[in-house]
Amino acid sequence: MLTCTNPIRRIEPYILYFMLYAVFGWCYEVFLEVVIYHWGFTNRGVLFGPYCPIYGVGAMLFLLCFSRLMQLRGSTIFRLCKPMLIFLGTMAVATAVELAATYLLEWTIGSWPWQTYADYAYNFQARIALSPSVRFGIGGVLFLYVMQPMFAWLVGKLGPKTMHIVVFTVLMVVCIDITATVLAHIL
Repeated sequence: MLTCTNPIRRIEPYILYFMLYAVFGWCYEVFLEVVIYHWGFTNRGVLFGPYCPIYGVGAMLFLLCFSRLMQLRGSTIFRLCKPMLIFLGTMAVATAVELAATYLLEWTIGSWPWQTYADYAYNFQARIALSPSVRFGIGGVLFLYVMQPMFAWLVGKLGPKTMHIVVFTVLMVVCIDITATVLAHIL
């Protein structure tokens, strides 16, 4: 993907991908909350800003786990089966991330900010459930086949200086947000 030898330049696009997917995840959560479920608006993230870091984590894990599979060519049968493998793999990874996040957030802040799945059929401790896991798998396929190529193209259009400025700005905003969130919980 990137052939640059400077480690900072190699990691910068992934910082932007992380934030793009965290913001996209926040928008998805708000859309579900307001349009689908008609619950009204609340900030769906664990921080003040309009992003859900768990979506960024999931996206980075999808890239780590499935980039090579996405690049593999093979027989017609393999090419036909690959989307199902991606679906099952991303479903499993995202569900594991959600489960781990519920334990981590419950341990650190006392609860997790998304709904429990107690009313869902086939749930585990109301932390994860089959229905959202299937949506994660569908989202993973859309992510790897549609969104990531588009985001990679967009990020690839940034020049080195612009990339540095954007990444630095994003990191500063997130650091300020994390600090403000932690202080708000302490005070």
